[in-house]
Amino acid sequence: MEQEVAELFIQKNLKVTTAESCTGGLIAAALVNVSGISGQFEEGYITYSNAAKEKILGVRHQTLEQYGAVSSQTAEEMARGAKRAANADVSIISTGIAGPDGGTKEKPVGLVYLACCYQDIVNVKRCQFSGGRQEVRRAAVEEALKLAKETIQQ
Repeated sequence: MEQEVAELFIQKNLKVTTAESCTGGLIAAALVNVSGISGQFEEGYITYSNAAKEKILGVRHQTLEQYGAVSSQTAEEMARGAKRAANADVSIISTGIAGPDGGTKEKPVGLVYLACCYQDIVNVKRCQFSGGRQEVRRAAVEEALKLAKETIQQ
């Protein structure tokens, strides 16, 4: 999937950025695995804390207070903010609970929101993954890349 998505960015000459929380840079790493992506991928952000989401991506404090970091609202603001901060054509983001701790009944371990912003449209996807921390993170990367591909090809 990383090869397909990176080649799509290269073919369409789209500048891409990432903003990651629960995946901690794995989406960016997947893109960088592909030779030739340097013309499209210049920068990415790991915004693990709420403070970083606010400071770097411009996520509103009110959004984080009302909905939490793991929400469709935060994912959308992260996607718009990352695209703006990097002056990119496309942003791919993740925010979620990789576990094994941190889950609640309302937001269990494995809950991840992914988003892709392209041409001022943000597609947000809610995912519930199972497995350990690394499995959740890997699954989130794969789904984030699929979401990016789908968004660009709409």
